[in-house]
Amino acid sequence: MKVALVHDWLTGMRGGERCLEGLCELFPEADLYTLVHSAGTVSSTIERRRIVTSFIQHLPKAQQHYRYYLPLFPLAIERFDFSSYDLILSSSHCVAKGARRPPGALHISYTYTPMRYAWDMYDDYFGTWAAPLKSIVLPTLMAYLRQWDRRASPGVDHFVAISDHIADRIRRHYDRKAVVIYPPVDVDRFRPIREHQGYHLIISALVPYKRIDLAIDAFNRLRLPLKIVGWGPEARRLRAMAGPTIEFLSKRTDEELVPLYAGCRALVFPGEEDFGIVPVEAQASGKPVIAYGKGGVLETVIPINPPSSSASLNRAATGVFFFEQTTEALIDAVRVFEKEADSFDPGRLSKHARQFDRRIFKDKIRAFIDEQVRASKATGHAETTQ
Repeated sequence: MKVALVHDWLTGMRGGERCLEGLCELFPEADLYTLVHSAGTVSSTIERRRIVTSFIQHLPKAQQHYRYYLPLFPLAIERFDFSSYDLILSSSHCVAKGARRPPGALHISYTYTPMRYAWDMYDDYFGTWAAPLKSIVLPTLMAYLRQWDRRASPGVDHFVAISDHIADRIRRHYDRKAVVIYPPVDVDRFRPIREHQGYHLIISALVPYKRIDLAIDAFNRLRLPLKIVGWGPEARRLRAMAGPTIEFLSKRTDEELVPLYAGCRALVFPGEEDFGIVPVEAQASGKPVIAYGKGGVLETVIPINPPSSSASLNRAATGVFFFEQTTEALIDAVRVFEKEADSFDPGRLSKHARQFDRRIFKDKIRAFIDEQVRASKATGHAETTQ
């Protein structure tokens, strides 16, 4: 069976690339198709295979500013020729799921989200530079992208979502069902310990929807130490906001993150995420999570404080939620954590994180793919699951 992997772009190792790495390990001979590849920015497991890029790779400054070519993404993904492949396995948060399946082949899409830029986050995607265009060009562009996104979805035979949160989006936007298989987390890299060095920790891209500004404002007012590991277009603005108790750290390797997790009191996670690997890594390190109670964390963190004010505290909890994205709500959550900090058992947190282990991901995704390939061969053609 000849397999093609399809990924939106290869410009750094983020959560999606961790999933892709696992798929590469499952299919070591598969070719990899992507819109843009910046050599050396992803792991050797990904880099050492045959990588095919789109015409966008050759456009001016595409490796640094590929997002500016968003209107061309649908055309670029549709121009790839997959006629010699039996299985297309797309790893998609943008247009990769639009890879055109040839007759007789099977297309399975591991989907991080429907194209968020078109549906609900284009302000965060484009940033302030596009402000003059937003009232004129962007509404038309986003309408086109949403239409394309819906039109491309029937070309996927089976959707696999990273969370129930994303499966619900797939149902709402595409009217399709999705099996949920959680992303891989290398929990064996971490050891749960109770000791800490007194600081709270954020590990995040510095982009608007992550709401790092909320955490900075809260910890300025609390006058508590906060370390922020991150990089991105918001860096200058966020640094200007930070008071003396907040420290920005430059980009860290996976190995360098391990002692940072181990040394923190708790991880702070103020944005809404589709899944969120970082909170799982924190729990694998025996550290609680203080998170905005919406999105993927509802599936990875057990809150000590349920939304109902009449509910008793959950002593099996792995974190604290706040339910409004305001400075005051985050401050209140930090104070709840301070009061209940001794109730979080590192061993229990680590055990909870193990359900998201890398090996479980690989076993589940491999079993699902094998099942669908067998079913496809039995019927003699790829059938779309509605």
